[in-house]
Amino acid sequence: MSANAAIGLRILHTNDIHSRFEHMAAIAAVIGRLRTEAGEERTLTLDIGDHMDRVRPETEGTMGHANVAVMNATGYDAVTIGNNEGLTLTPEALADAYREASFAVVLANMPEAGTGTHAPWAAPWRIIEKAGVRIGLIGVTACFPDFYSLLGWDVQDPLDVVKRLVPELRPQVDIVVVLSHLGLRNDERLAAEVPGIDMILGGHTHHLLEQPLRIGGAAVCAAGKFGQYVGMIDVEWDSIGRTIGRVEATVIPVPELPRDERVAKLIEQAGEEAGARLGQVVATLPMDLPIDWYGESKLGNLLAAGLRRFTEAQIGLVNSGQLLHGLAHGPLTAGMLLELCPSPINPCRVMLTGTQLLLALEQSLLPEFMDKPLFGFGFRGKVLGSLCVDGMDIEFDPEAAPYRKIRSAAVAGEPLLPEQTYTVGMIDMFTFKIGYESLSEGTEAQFFLPEFIRDVLLRQLLERQALEDSGRLRFVKLL
Repeated sequence: MSANAAIGLRILHTNDIHSRFEHMAAIAAVIGRLRTEAGEERTLTLDIGDHMDRVRPETEGTMGHANVAVMNATGYDAVTIGNNEGLTLTPEALADAYREASFAVVLANMPEAGTGTHAPWAAPWRIIEKAGVRIGLIGVTACFPDFYSLLGWDVQDPLDVVKRLVPELRPQVDIVVVLSHLGLRNDERLAAEVPGIDMILGGHTHHLLEQPLRIGGAAVCAAGKFGQYVGMIDVEWDSIGRTIGRVEATVIPVPELPRDERVAKLIEQAGEEAGARLGQVVATLPMDLPIDWYGESKLGNLLAAGLRRFTEAQIGLVNSGQLLHGLAHGPLTAGMLLELCPSPINPCRVMLTGTQLLLALEQSLLPEFMDKPLFGFGFRGKVLGSLCVDGMDIEFDPEAAPYRKIRSAAVAGEPLLPEQTYTVGMIDMFTFKIGYESLSEGTEAQFFLPEFIRDVLLRQLLERQALEDSGRLRFVKLL
């Protein structure tokens, strides 16, 4: 729909930008053009979460302040948060970052544990008026209670929360919009099960809807990932009858140029600030620490040992693909550590049987597993890689048939027993059936937040004895 008097309201939306700062100035330019076309007073600009991602130095080095500054300058009216904000930043860091926001943060299903109240920087819903149209916004984020509880949040079932809030909000507004960082399947459920919603703007599963889904009375929309598109919804509005007429929704590709130069300058300044902080030396290494995605290495052993030690487990396990390159002796900065291990993945401890462990270890010796590309669940590497181990001694024949390569395995000098359970310190990614699926079958899972595995690795890099032990072979080839 072209801009004319029929446009009562234009809604612009983004989602899952994941700190792609290289695209943000162009996103701001597109949003600015579309806002000017419809009129400032008729345009509502929203983000649906995962704008922040600590894989990027601008976010890591400023703890999200760079993202908030860019969103302020772009002119967002309201946002909700995704798991990349809620699970990778502490409550204190979130409060500090959003304290600078000139936009509203709407988040209905994540009250503080214990009190049940919402954080001062967030509200469960917000009413914003544009050109006489009252828009009610409800924000909800993906529900990971086992993780959020460790950070002091009582994350609640988002569908239940929306079902409760829509009847309360509906009489007060003309249009109800849900900012849903829940994924496409849950957005479809919301539309089908909750009457009274006019629009659901989605994210989390990185889905792109070039045309909206029409389910019940709702238009379900989403703008993909990484800032490749800006979503646009034009609404005809009958100001006399106060009813919605035609609704047209589409997505607008974001070209490299033109850029919003004010936003570009902010990003440049954020990069300089982050670079200064991440340039601080955090360790001095007395030796080279190589990594091998297809076999045993010092750096992989060091991280596996760190997970075992940090979680106080019998065995430590991690996939070598978490580490993107080796380390040379000499000074190590915080930025170098981020480049080495960018994944926002947490340690965890589970109980696994000898059979479950042995299956994963056998698979880790096969090329189809080592070369397996992974996406999502916090993984920011390229391939799965082999398994790095600590607390075990394994003898294997590399020439033997698949799943028959391991000849013996011992834990603390005792043979690995099929039915016996062992405490294993590993990464939370494995609990989501990612990579070596038998590791997801563990019981009594305990997660450790807010530490990332790069924090665990840094502790090991500061320990001389741990460095020296990293050269000890855990896998011994039988000739």
